[in-house]
Amino acid sequence: MSTSSKPHEIVERALELSTADGCVVIADEHSTANLRWAGNALTTNGLTRGRTLTVIATVDGKEGTASGVVSRSAVTAHELEPLVRAAEAAARGAGPAEDARPLVEAGPVSEDFTDEPAATTSAVFADFAPALGESFARARAGGRELYGFANHELTSTYLGTSTGVRLRHDQPNGTLELNAKSPDRSRSAWAGRATRDFKDVDPAALDAELAKRLAWAERRIDLPAGRYETLLPPTAVADLLIYQLWSSSARDAAEGRTVFSKPGGGTRVGDTLAELPLTLRSDPNEPGLESAPFVIAHASGDDSSVFDNGLPLGATDWIKGGRLDRLTTTRHSAELTGLPLAPAVDNLILDGGGERSLEEMVAGTTRGLLLTCLWYIREVDPASLLLTGLTRDGVYLVENGEVVGEVNNFRFNESPVGLLQRASEAGRTEKTLPREWGDYFTRAAMPALRVPDFNMSSVSQGV
Repeated sequence: MSTSSKPHEIVERALELSTADGCVVIADEHSTANLRWAGNALTTNGLTRGRTLTVIATVDGKEGTASGVVSRSAVTAHELEPLVRAAEAAARGAGPAEDARPLVEAGPVSEDFTDEPAATTSAVFADFAPALGESFARARAGGRELYGFANHELTSTYLGTSTGVRLRHDQPNGTLELNAKSPDRSRSAWAGRATRDFKDVDPAALDAELAKRLAWAERRIDLPAGRYETLLPPTAVADLLIYQLWSSSARDAAEGRTVFSKPGGGTRVGDTLAELPLTLRSDPNEPGLESAPFVIAHASGDDSSVFDNGLPLGATDWIKGGRLDRLTTTRHSAELTGLPLAPAVDNLILDGGGERSLEEMVAGTTRGLLLTCLWYIREVDPASLLLTGLTRDGVYLVENGEVVGEVNNFRFNESPVGLLQRASEAGRTEKTLPREWGDYFTRAAMPALRVPDFNMSSVSQGV
């Protein structure tokens, strides 16, 4: 047996070893580089590399096709055959898979399928790190302390199947989270950015933004719970709509279990969800937010199927001009529901037609609240998609177009579907980093939203 560690050869060898009726092999080559800092000084940095191999075996039987999935890290040449056999044993021990469909037939082969995996290095921070050091100096001089981390990942995914699919995708993913605190820790402000390569991240601009927010917080105003006109920044909008996307399974809706279920049966596809001309969409080719142009499914679930691996992905409108246009489907759930095939895509964009920045929306506010971000979001009621959570790192009172001080934090109770329906203004769409879901979903572009009656259900003591 070959001892080569090249991922495409590992994929080919696993397929050769398979005795199942069908086989899918996914090799993910990971590399990460990171920086961490506290109190205006770098604390740690590091580089890591690793591989995860997933083998999906399918076995045909009288009652249908079963699947078995086994994933392991750091698989050596000698461990490859046991991994393949484990997947086959899992398939033979399982009942027929409800989502079973013929494996995707071979299409064009990725030209770089046999190339070495891409890898990130500390060089990704070559321009960012010195600029961050300059920000530390400015922060010290301004009487504030900076904390945070920068992380860059690069994953090369190699997908091969017994039907001849040979596809590869390289996915860069960078995140920056920066927190500024007053020396007595009584005031805190947060900013985050998502990036592919850290070339579009300006620490000086972020530090200036945080300094302004700390200055706003020098005046403290206590407000009671209630409904307030509220400006939701892009990061908060992203967190809410990502959860909405995760809750948009067509099958769940057709079975009457979600906010997208139609009373009496069926789904709400075609219903108007927003008075504003909002379009919520995904596109693997969106500039700056590029994601895999084919299905990569390591497991089957409500909105994914291992049998769909390699299926081409394209631009999809989930909400179009305010109307619900698509719910997520696999080939199986599309057939069950009679809805178009619409697999999930790994980015999300909301276009609202607005052109004003968040600062310009603040200037146009008579009285309202400006949020920084949301935190600890949890579902309360799937039937309405009611969510609860906390505000964090700064809620500010706006009066006559100016921020006049920081108010206490709140617990909120809101449904993103209801917010879209009630939103009275959408600002300019821009790339953003979700605060709550940034570990799982980073490719998002959102506008700020003005909601005339955001429900702050209780006062929170959080910071």
